[in-house]
Amino acid sequence: MTESMKKEMLLSRRHFVAGAGAAAVTLSVLKPETVFGATANSKLEIGMIGCGGRGRWIADLFQKHGGYQVVAAADYFQDRVDAFGEKFGVPADRRYTGLACYKRLLEGKLDAVVIESPPCFHPEQAAAAVAAGRHVFLAKPIAVDVPGCHSIEESGRKASENKLCFLVDFQSRATAFYQEAVQRVHNGDIGLIVSGDVEYHTGRLGIQAPPGDQEARLKNWVFDIALSGDIITEQNIHALDVCTWILDQAPLKAIGRGGRKGRTDVGDCWDHFSVIYTFPNDVLMTFSSKQFGEGHDDILCRVYGVDGTIHTHYGGEVSIKGKKPYEGGQTPDIYEKGAVTNIATFHDSIQKGDFSNPTVSPSVRSNLTTIVGRTAAYTGKEVTWDEVVKSTERLDPKLQGLKD
Repeated sequence: MTESMKKEMLLSRRHFVAGAGAAAVTLSVLKPETVFGATANSKLEIGMIGCGGRGRWIADLFQKHGGYQVVAAADYFQDRVDAFGEKFGVPADRRYTGLACYKRLLEGKLDAVVIESPPCFHPEQAAAAVAAGRHVFLAKPIAVDVPGCHSIEESGRKASENKLCFLVDFQSRATAFYQEAVQRVHNGDIGLIVSGDVEYHTGRLGIQAPPGDQEARLKNWVFDIALSGDIITEQNIHALDVCTWILDQAPLKAIGRGGRKGRTDVGDCWDHFSVIYTFPNDVLMTFSSKQFGEGHDDILCRVYGVDGTIHTHYGGEVSIKGKKPYEGGQTPDIYEKGAVTNIATFHDSIQKGDFSNPTVSPSVRSNLTTIVGRTAAYTGKEVTWDEVVKSTERLDPKLQGLKD
């Protein structure tokens, strides 16, 4: 990967990241023949859904692991799937295009799918994969709306019932310094938790195609609310996921504001949010994000207890300061190493028959947390968790005119 490609891939996190699935799990061992589609120590055949920059990047990591073989690829755009196919040796007759490309991919022989498509497609594609008996490795965010979150939750449940693995790829949760620091908080090392700060401050992302027709809109999906869920869901979820992980709670309510002011030349996503979340026991978490400008970039969650403070910075320091300090360390390569760890965990879980799928539930919780904050900001009113999670409103991607 060229330096320019690396920079583009990392912009969605923070400018200065150079670029150890979830908490460690105890694996139960099944006989090799009980593992779907493969015997122990054989390569798992995977299909990639979404062959853009992130898809190509993570497919390379799957290949470097050594336990996988990419055998099929699907993307709306022919040029993308062909470039992907040439790079990873996918035969022409197993390269699929159009909105229904994932359906045709699932008709072929596969052990697992890796879903790296725009988030609006994740619930439908994941459900189809589980129904087809495939293990699922899913990019965040899991969905753009509440019904989508519930769909992923159901797919995760069905996967476990059908002895399939379903892993959601959050890098922070797969990083040892985060795991140790959060566990220490859960053990009481910072005492009674009072409040905290959550931030996701970056510069703007690059436009992938001149705004215009529907295909350009699909290429610029990250700037489109219905396709991405807005920046609070598509991007800021990294910081809010760590927040809900540390607190081990969902928020009770939120009030917020935001808008489009620093970036108005493409799409309809907002470029800044400010939200105050109230968690159980009157714990207040102040969240803010921006996706424009220069001079300050950080992805952090800092939680204050009466005996100490946990500091977490994506790509930076993770530590605890206070009566029971934890030195922790730096995480400059979290973007890649977190994905590498999740890829290894996914492989081990399939081979050893661990279908507990522990990443699904916390991913649903953090995704819904972003939607609670988004709803509060959009409406300008205080909203509660209970009312938002009952919503049946779906974000309509309005895909008319695109090829099936």
